[in-house]
Amino acid sequence: MAAALALAEEVAGSQPRAALSTLELRDFRNYRQLSLAVDDGIVVLTGANGAGKTNLLEAISLLSPGRGLRRAVLAELDRDDAGPFVLRARLSTIDGPLDIATGRDPSHDRRFVRLFDRNLRGQSELGMFFGVSWLVPSMDRILGDAASGRRRLLDRLALAVQPDHATRVAAYERAMRERSAVLRDGAGDPAWLKVLETRMAEPAVAIAAARIEVIGALNARLRNPVLDLPAVELAPSGEVEGWLLEMSALDTEQRLCEALARSRGRDALAGGAQHGVHRSDLDVCEAVRCEPAARLSTGRQKAVLLAMVMAEAELRRERSGMTPILLLDEVAAHLDSARRDALCDALLALDAQVWLTGTDKSLFGALSGRAQFFHVDEGRLSNHE
Repeated sequence: MAAALALAEEVAGSQPRAALSTLELRDFRNYRQLSLAVDDGIVVLTGANGAGKTNLLEAISLLSPGRGLRRAVLAELDRDDAGPFVLRARLSTIDGPLDIATGRDPSHDRRFVRLFDRNLRGQSELGMFFGVSWLVPSMDRILGDAASGRRRLLDRLALAVQPDHATRVAAYERAMRERSAVLRDGAGDPAWLKVLETRMAEPAVAIAAARIEVIGALNARLRNPVLDLPAVELAPSGEVEGWLLEMSALDTEQRLCEALARSRGRDALAGGAQHGVHRSDLDVCEAVRCEPAARLSTGRQKAVLLAMVMAEAELRRERSGMTPILLLDEVAAHLDSARRDALCDALLALDAQVWLTGTDKSLFGALSGRAQFFHVDEGRLSNHE
């Protein structure tokens, strides 16, 4: 670890990183108004439970594709009896500074996203410019719960190898909704259904390919994780991914189109689609014991997820030349002092902007003098150091 820290100090300032420099919030969760300026290193937020630490991380997570780390309904993000919420941020990236604004548009009850003064088509485009990744307590059981959570995690990881992955997922889901609507109406033109199924199959193959690629790239890092985190093995689980491992992309696309055509009757009755990448899963096991992660203790599962997040950050840096922003909520709470110190050292060596939260500043003693500390109290921030 000492060697890693020495290397981090040597390259500090030369390795491009995605970093938030200013953040402004209005009527977001329990924040009436906030204006915050930070450095591009580690930021530590401390305070009592319910003070607003996770709310602040959630705001930052909205700068990435998707619905944020809580996957909240838009109206839930508005401060009580106020709103609509607005978030403005300036970020430094490998391509220069970016000014981003997002919030709820009350006229359509949708989220707008603006880059400088240009409206983006949706939040999925944000993945093209920088990365944001997170580990929060609500993810503690993701490895043993429904496949949908692991699938979302996998698609977030895939942004490390395909920055436009979220755009393809959005296109696939849009085509699937249109097909479902046609089938539900009961008067579907076979020619139009074929068009919609092709619109599903084309991005589906690209989605499956990105998932397979990121799993392979992460496995190379997860065999020798940082700290004493578990060695992890990932594997794709889904029919489209399985086909793609056996045949060409074109043949896989054709096979999915044929499967969708055969299932029109069932899909009309059940809704959705019986076939496609929306039914895939991510298999995760602890490599040394060959133990499925779902069978591990909650603490061990959290360690597995932390290993995956750290590996993702390294992969993003290698592929894009820029480390992502990391949001780590209460990750130190269940670690002993030696492991907390080792984690702090590993985060410094990663040379990324990392946002950490905890109830007690003493949990992050190893970062004293090497991070920015803020105390959070009922939606207000004060500087600790």
